[in-house]
Formats: sequence, C-alpha cells, structure tokens
Amino acid sequence: MSGLPDYTAWGLAGLLLCAALLLLRRPLAQLIRLALRSSVGLAVLALFSQIGRLAGISLGVNLVNALVLGLLGVPGFGLLLMLQWVLR
Repeated sequence: MSGLPDYTAWGLAGLLLCAALLLLRRPLAQLIRLALRSSVGLAVLALFSQIGRLAGISLGVNLVNALVLGLLGVPGFGLLLMLQWVLR
C-alpha cells in the first residue's frame, strides 16, 4: 500500500467534495430552481392540454415547452401560444 491510510484518503475526498459544493453553490441552486420551475411548467402544460381541447388550442407536453415555461413563466406561455398560432 501507499503512504496514506484509508480513512485519510476518504477524508481528503470529503474535503474536496465540500470545497466543490461551496464553489458551485450558486450554479447548482439556479439549476435546481430551473428544474423545479420546469416541472411546474410541465404540470401546467399537461393540465392545459386537457382543458385546451375544449377551446381547440393545443400545446405539446414536452421538455422544450416546459423549459420555456420554466425560464419565462407566464410570458413564455403566451409566447408558446402565439408561436402555435403563427406556425399553424
């Protein structure tokens, strides 16, 4: 075996992981927030696909549309509706 005991290597790996998490705290928080908002957007799209059939309006329930809703919110929903209208 080499010079370091097993627990020392695990301790160094743990410290390195903690340092990486401290450095990447903001980007990770933003990614988690985007994922949560996109999942809510996906749920809204699924609900709208059921209700929109009555009005004759349909939007695809997919990851791209959910990400647009996650990034832009309600204006993104309007953008998707306008895009659907223009492309039809």
